[in-house]
Amino acid sequence: MRTLAELSSLRGRAALITGGAGHLGRALAAALAELGADIALLDLDAGRATAATRELEASGARALPLAADLSDAEATRAAVRDAAGHFGRLDILIHAASLVGTDSIRGWAVPFAEQSLEAWHMALRVGLDPAFTLIQEARPHLEAGGHGSIIFVSSIYGLVAPDPSLYEGTPMQTPAAYGAVKGALNQLTRHYAALLAPRIRVNALTPGGIWRGQTETFVERYTRRTPLGRMGREEDFKGAASFLASDLSAYVTGQNLVVDGGWTAW
Repeated sequence: MRTLAELSSLRGRAALITGGAGHLGRALAAALAELGADIALLDLDAGRATAATRELEASGARALPLAADLSDAEATRAAVRDAAGHFGRLDILIHAASLVGTDSIRGWAVPFAEQSLEAWHMALRVGLDPAFTLIQEARPHLEAGGHGSIIFVSSIYGLVAPDPSLYEGTPMQTPAAYGAVKGALNQLTRHYAALLAPRIRVNALTPGGIWRGQTETFVERYTRRTPLGRMGREEDFKGAASFLASDLSAYVTGQNLVVDGGWTAW
C-alpha cells in the first residue's frame, strides 16, 4: 500500500492548464507544481502566461507558457501538441478558462435584456467548445502515461441559479450563458468519465464565489448566505485540485467536487 506522500506525488507528470494565467489558474498551477508536476500554462494573453510561468520557475518548477485563443479550434489543438511535445508527455488537463463577470465583451455582463447572442456564442466558444477539442487532441497522451486526469472547473452557477438579491444595487451581473456553460461542463464530466474509462479519469471542481474586490454590499450579502461565513480564496482550491489530479483520487471519476463554503447545502 502506497503512502499518502506517494499517492499525492506528481513527479514525472505534466499538466496543461487553460486560463493558467488567471487568478484561479495560477493557484491550481502552483498546487500541482508543489507536488512535482511540470506545468504548461495556456492563456489568451501571452504576457500574462509568461509572467505566471516565471513565478512557477522561481519556485523550482519546470513550466511552459502557451498563448492561444480557445475559440480557435486549431490553435487549441496545437497548444496541446506543443505541451505534450515540450515535456514528452501529458498526464493532467485542467480546463479553467471561461468568460467571467468582469469581462468587458459587449452584451456580456449586462442586464439580461441587454445580453447579446454574440456574447452567448463567445462564452460557449471559450468555455465549452474547448472541452471537446482539448480532450480529443489530448486523449492519446493522457492514456499513454497511465495516470490520465481531466478536471473541468465549473461553478455553483452550473448547479443552482444566481440569487438576484445579491446583485441589487451593484454593478455586477451574472450572464445567462455563464451558467449554461458550467452546467454543460458538469454533464460532460459524466459523459467523458464513462467514455474515457478506464485509462482516463474525468472530474469537475466547482468553486463558490471567490473574493476579488467585489463591492462591500455584495460581499456582506454573500457572506451572510454562506455557512462558513466568508467568500472563497484561491488557496481554498489547491487541495481539491491536488486530490483530483493525483492518485489520491485514483478510484474517483465522473464526480463533482464542490468547494463553496456550504453555499449549495441549502
